[in-house]
Amino acid sequence: MPTTPRSLILGLLLGTEARGDGALGVRELLAACALFGLPENSVRVALARGVAAGLMATPRRGSYALGPQARPVADAVGGWRGLQASLVDWQGDWIAVHVGAAGRSDRPALRARERVFGLLGLAEFERGLHLRPDNLAGGAEALRLRLQALLPEGAPAGTVFGLRALSAGDAARAAALWDGAALDAGYRATAARLATWLDAAAALPPETAAREAFELGGDAIRRLVFDPLLPAPLVDADARARFVATVERFDAAGQAIWQRFLAAARTPRPTV
Repeated sequence: MPTTPRSLILGLLLGTEARGDGALGVRELLAACALFGLPENSVRVALARGVAAGLMATPRRGSYALGPQARPVADAVGGWRGLQASLVDWQGDWIAVHVGAAGRSDRPALRARERVFGLLGLAEFERGLHLRPDNLAGGAEALRLRLQALLPEGAPAGTVFGLRALSAGDAARAAALWDGAALDAGYRATAARLATWLDAAAALPPETAAREAFELGGDAIRRLVFDPLLPAPLVDADARARFVATVERFDAAGQAIWQRFLAAARTPRPTV
């Protein structure tokens, strides 16, 4: 996907938060955005607009951190490291969300709900009825709370409830809502791509390594965040676990690369 100043800045701030730093200075952000060909003026405009929209905050003069409006999505994205721990054994039951009463006339609200449903692994089983396997810790109540946190204020979440005792035919139809083979292939291919890059990373120039680590790592984490977290036998759960382990290894390497890059960006260049 094209990199915009706002999306890049938010990604950088999320990454620095994961390292425990919490904020980045203007010098660091300008240097990082320059890696992706973004001009300084565009970056400064994005910072000002991001602060005005509440997506970014200024904990001190000249530094930026994630703002309150970015918090729900940032928490969802940043929670990828705990995805494996959130899984429980699947007993064949489902979590359902019925949105029939919410209607389809409010197009912005509908698009927002569809994005959140995708983030939570919900797929449309029948018109207005979305399902996912009940294999996440906390069940329907936890999913209800996540819906409320992620949806924009005023957007109807629908009715969330547990569903069991589907007929054999309906259960098979529900299981077919996701392309398990494509998910399995994605786990294996992305893990292999990350492992290959890690093997060659030491020979890359620092700027190239930082840019590619951000792009490859961002794509892999995006796959994890939007993964429906299906149970076996709907997917190869072992292949997903290996993919998660590879992403964790890649993330650790990428964080180290970015720490070195940002440390260099903070160092004033000597004047001639």
